[in-house]
Amino acid sequence: MRFIGHLLMVIWLGAGLLFPALAHAQLLPSVTAEEKALVEAKQELPKDALGRDTPRGTVLGYIAAMAKEDYAKAAQYLDLSFISESKRAARGKDLAKNLRRLLDQSGSMRADPLISDKPDGLGDDGLDGNLDRVGNIKSNDRIIPVLVERIHKDDAAPIWLFSSQTMEELPRKSREEEAAGLNIDHVLPAWLLEDKWAGVPTGHWLAMLLLIVASYLLAWLVTKAMIHVFRLFWERTKFQRPVGFMDAFVLPVRVYMAVWLFVLGAQKVGISIIVRQYFSEATVIVAWVAILLLLWRLIDVFASIGEERMTRRGNPGALSVVMFFRRSIKFVVIAVGIITVLATLGVDVTTGLAALGIGGLALALGAQKTVENLVGSLTVIFDQPVRIGDFCKVGEIRGTIEQIGMRSTRVRTPERTLITIPNGDFSAQKIENLTHRDRFWFNPTLGLRYETSPDQIRYLLVELRSLLYAHPQVDPDPARVRFRGFGADALNIEIYAYVHASDFNGFLEISEDLNLRIMDIVAESGTGFAFPSQTLYIAKDTGLSEEKTKAAEAKVQEWRDKDELQIPSFDPDRIRDLSHKITYPPEGSSAHSKK
Repeated sequence: MRFIGHLLMVIWLGAGLLFPALAHAQLLPSVTAEEKALVEAKQELPKDALGRDTPRGTVLGYIAAMAKEDYAKAAQYLDLSFISESKRAARGKDLAKNLRRLLDQSGSMRADPLISDKPDGLGDDGLDGNLDRVGNIKSNDRIIPVLVERIHKDDAAPIWLFSSQTMEELPRKSREEEAAGLNIDHVLPAWLLEDKWAGVPTGHWLAMLLLIVASYLLAWLVTKAMIHVFRLFWERTKFQRPVGFMDAFVLPVRVYMAVWLFVLGAQKVGISIIVRQYFSEATVIVAWVAILLLLWRLIDVFASIGEERMTRRGNPGALSVVMFFRRSIKFVVIAVGIITVLATLGVDVTTGLAALGIGGLALALGAQKTVENLVGSLTVIFDQPVRIGDFCKVGEIRGTIEQIGMRSTRVRTPERTLITIPNGDFSAQKIENLTHRDRFWFNPTLGLRYETSPDQIRYLLVELRSLLYAHPQVDPDPARVRFRGFGADALNIEIYAYVHASDFNGFLEISEDLNLRIMDIVAESGTGFAFPSQTLYIAKDTGLSEEKTKAAEAKVQEWRDKDELQIPSFDPDRIRDLSHKITYPPEGSSAHSKK
């Protein structure tokens, strides 16, 4: 079952990834010859040797140059067009150093994975199409956006440089202003500042490691306090505390808060932007792990609630669906997590996703029956035409439902054989549920001898209707007795009524009582039941009872004289008078003595 669940999720994921790609390919607009020539001309232009083709390439190149303390190379990532050519070399180095100093002390950069890696930039950030925002610098209560700009050149492909607008706005802080701010360099010993690794004092790297521990400890304390407050709140209210939800949130929130405190702390204490950018990928991955961990735990919580409710409602067949969806959604979470981590690390997952889509389509074509049975099982479980323990008729099969699984349903027949029906076929069959009936149909036809007189029939119609109206287990609406006509060998009287019973066995008990009472009424009328075939009488036939016949006819005449003949229908007052006049269970039975 686990294999099938995972296999189906691969199919769904593959189909979901493949179909949008196919639709996108079909919806691509036609390209004119001029546009095609322009694209080919751009493709022929040589790529930038410094990797400035994308905003991320420019940021990474600048950080790498600063790590080597190569300020001349770092200046090549800045737009210095606002400076005269004679002064660009010297001013470029100063601006590169100044930008780093400001980012170290009061600035922040987006994590590397969040910076666009496309030649056209983000495009949906609300800025000009040639501008991307990659960070901020705080100076004198003013936020200076750190922008990169796409510069177009006639003889080369466009490149991205730190915008001249940003360069012109960069403030120059005095040594007194730098000393007044919070900076880790003020507390580190000289030997940790002099010894450098990747162009950054060793003390900064050690501080980052200590900050990781401190951020997690602080997040642990905060979450502990939050849990205590929530528990006090729920205990003082009348609401039931949501079991499982609090535990599901604790660890993910703690990890995410630790990441946030780590990033914020590194910026506030003035740790070098170079170190922070080296850790940026890890912080994004850990943040994603926290989010996915929260989803993972919430899946377990909601699945547990679903299992508990299905068990309480007496629907164990739905438990398999809940378990299937739990595993399937977890599989999706794992797949999304892997793809996200690989994309964050810079791995191109497009080719792999395309292959996964093609493979998913192939699996879907080869597993049509499996998918059909899965859909059938979902239909049976959610639509609930039958439940476990129901006696039903499926096609030509009659029996009790014993198990509803993800692939098939098992039916126990009256012969005690076990029939397994694939859910795809089961859901497509005509299903008649014989268990969940609000009432049971009582519909016998009485065949009377042809010697029966019309008044005897009238007597029977009245007395039989009185029986139905008076019986407490018979629904009076509708409860009818009609002389249907002349059969081949009998005069037919049809009884049409509904019996209230909790189950089929109870119906059999009540119908047995009604049948016995009907026999008594037929005997009292002086007539009898017709034989269903021709009968050769060897002995002398005793015939009909003249005494009982005259008594029945006299009774009918009495009803006529008093205008009380309840034909063709009973008077409502008479129905009310007869209601529950019969004792049921009948007197003398063991059930009556216990009542």
